[in-house]
Amino acid sequence: MSVIEQAIEQMFASRQLTRHDQKLLMTLFSQRDLNAKDAALIDRLYEALSQGRLRVVD
Repeated sequence: MSVIEQAIEQMFASRQLTRHDQKLLMTLFSQRDLNAKDAALIDRLYEALSQGRLRVVD
């Protein structure tokens, strides 16, 4: 499992997206090109946020 997958799975497990999580994702995505799997994970994360299954916390 990649670092990105682990990070996103942890967010789903806690049902929260923290500022630290946001910075981690931004750093990971800026360091490499997105493949189809990473893009699908981002879509999954965005949908969960928009549907209220994840919430953004400080």
